[in-house]
Amino acid sequence: MMSVAGKQMCSYRDLYKSGETRLKAAGIAESSLDARLLLEFVMGTDRNYLLAHGEEPVDSFHIRAYEELIELRAAHTPLQYLTGVQEFMGLIFAVDERVLIPRQDTECLVEEAMIETADGMRVLDLCTGSGCIIISLMKYKNEIAATAVDISPDALAVAKKNADIHQVSVNFVESDLFAGLPVSETALFDVIVSNPPYIKTAVIETLSGEVKEHEPRLALDAADDGLYFYRKIISAAGEYLVRGGKLLFEIGYDQGKQVCKLMEEHGFADIRTVKDLAGLDRVVCGTYRK
Repeated sequence: MMSVAGKQMCSYRDLYKSGETRLKAAGIAESSLDARLLLEFVMGTDRNYLLAHGEEPVDSFHIRAYEELIELRAAHTPLQYLTGVQEFMGLIFAVDERVLIPRQDTECLVEEAMIETADGMRVLDLCTGSGCIIISLMKYKNEIAATAVDISPDALAVAKKNADIHQVSVNFVESDLFAGLPVSETALFDVIVSNPPYIKTAVIETLSGEVKEHEPRLALDAADDGLYFYRKIISAAGEYLVRGGKLLFEIGYDQGKQVCKLMEEHGFADIRTVKDLAGLDRVVCGTYRK
């Protein structure tokens, strides 16, 4: 980056332009947007400030802080890990390298879960990560009794932080899927929702550097065929669902038929696949009938 940190001051617009130039040279696709968002993050300003106050001077402290973030972004550290937040379902969630960054695709899963979830139901979120799925459901439904499970204590720490931010009460359980949950008639769930790891091990290395080098591999890797977690969840889900209960998954674009078949083999009916905004299979939903 052509540093301006040696200067005591430079203008807001000049600092933004220097960041934009550095990110473009580093091959960041959204160089203009990311440069602006990082400057707004450092300065505590909004998107209109550049237009209205571009000639205002920026002091050396903020110049250095901005340039440090620009260098991290140029090294392909995800923007959300630098700002510490990501918007999802119209809500703001805290994120860091302990959890996957919530994606817009996953909003499709939440929207389908909202259809299947009535107020007051018991809902289980497996592989909760940042907690964005279960917390979003709680914000848009009333009196949900929510349980969220993750094998990673680090991820649960982030999820608990988000529950506090959004002032919702979730029963967080550190567990390998169902292992830490009781099996009893009084502890059954009406809805189980999950966005589990679903990327084949061999594919991990083909992902962008932002994903494979920064996001937690534990939340990505689903063994040789990408179906490891679907098999484990589907085979055991009937023990934890009421009859007529719903099981919903986010899936990879090419996994719909396989996941549907697994659900059919384990007592699920009325199975449907839902496409995302790009027209790709994204969610599978079924009803437990055994």
